[in-house]
Amino acid sequence: MFSLWARFTCAGVFAFACMAARATDFTEPRGPLTLSTALNAALQRNHLLRNADFQLRIVDAQLTQAGLRPNPELGIQLENFGGSGAVRGTSALESTLSLSQVIELGGKRQARVQAARYGIDNATIEREAAQLDVLAEVTRRFIDVAEAQEQLYVARGNAALAQKTFAAIKLRVDAARSPVGEQSRAAIARGRAQLIEQQAESALRTAHRRLAAQWGSSAPQFGDAQTDWFDLPRTESFAALVARLKTTPSFLRFTSEARLRDAQWQLAIAQAKSDVTVGAGIRRFDETGDTGFVVNFSMPIPLANRNQGAIREAALRREQVAVDEDAAFITTQANLFEFYQTLEGSRAEVLRLRDDLIPQADAAVKQLRDGYERGRFSYLELAEAQRELMELQRAAVAAAATFHRALAEIERLTNTPLIASKDPQ
Repeated sequence: MFSLWARFTCAGVFAFACMAARATDFTEPRGPLTLSTALNAALQRNHLLRNADFQLRIVDAQLTQAGLRPNPELGIQLENFGGSGAVRGTSALESTLSLSQVIELGGKRQARVQAARYGIDNATIEREAAQLDVLAEVTRRFIDVAEAQEQLYVARGNAALAQKTFAAIKLRVDAARSPVGEQSRAAIARGRAQLIEQQAESALRTAHRRLAAQWGSSAPQFGDAQTDWFDLPRTESFAALVARLKTTPSFLRFTSEARLRDAQWQLAIAQAKSDVTVGAGIRRFDETGDTGFVVNFSMPIPLANRNQGAIREAALRREQVAVDEDAAFITTQANLFEFYQTLEGSRAEVLRLRDDLIPQADAAVKQLRDGYERGRFSYLELAEAQRELMELQRAAVAAAATFHRALAEIERLTNTPLIASKDPQ
């Protein structure tokens, strides 16, 4: 049995990803492939995680920008020149050199910085959630590879059995103990088994390519997937799993977003307060050669546009977070229940097929083959038994795949390893 979160829990995922992102060398997985090796490769090269890393760097730049103060302004003003009469030319020129500064009031800068910091927290949790999604997708595609591999084993076994049956019937036909028509039917069955084997090989190659794409490779180099395919132990109760939902990044993001919305609301309130501009300078009178100091002060008159709309918008967005969280919890709980039922149902199906039906079908094939060689049973009875055995084997592989997929989805939703890992990695 292989388990995704038994190797990568939420607490360790982000640190592991940072370590992997710093790795300068990437080695394409080769040879037998374990799930941990596939996850390792994806954490280093997956394009979605690289985009998430860019987002973290973006919000860090936004924090830097939020902490900047307005720059002072240098101004020069020329008056009483180029006119007529006494102010003709520059004889009465008055020139003023001033330096002014906008002073932000209402805690705007602090509010911007706080909002940007919560933005970093939110982006960090989003990065962790994205990483869990990537791990889950790699696990799904690894399961696809393992299932295609198991189906190929079944197809090869069926093709070998069809070849063995054809050889046995040919001997009987050559000995004039069976009609030629039975040899033709056996040849057709053998051909169909070979076609199924070829289709299974094609499906496995496709699954390999889809998995390798998760670490940016278009030419898979790895071999067989290493799994305990039919090891399907029991997990925790549904109630225990529900209790863990709100500790996952998917729901921690709502807490982080709520803090961010609160900070944005405070920023909107701060921005409603007008800033003031103060300045000072020196004025020179060319007519007399005298100089004097000037001081200026200005602020907007708050007759309208006090940012009421932005404040209301920020408050509504904060309230929306709680509504979204409640809706997400109900939906996630329903999905968890569906996966849990699928998990239990597929386990029961595999156990019944593996421990009961397949052994009976296998024994029936052996008995019918022995009886056919003695002339006690017809070829149609033997062919039907072989077809039924193959269908049961394929059904067992598909049911086990359903179990593994449901388990991976439950672990993604709860961010919890449900089954202890046997992999020392």
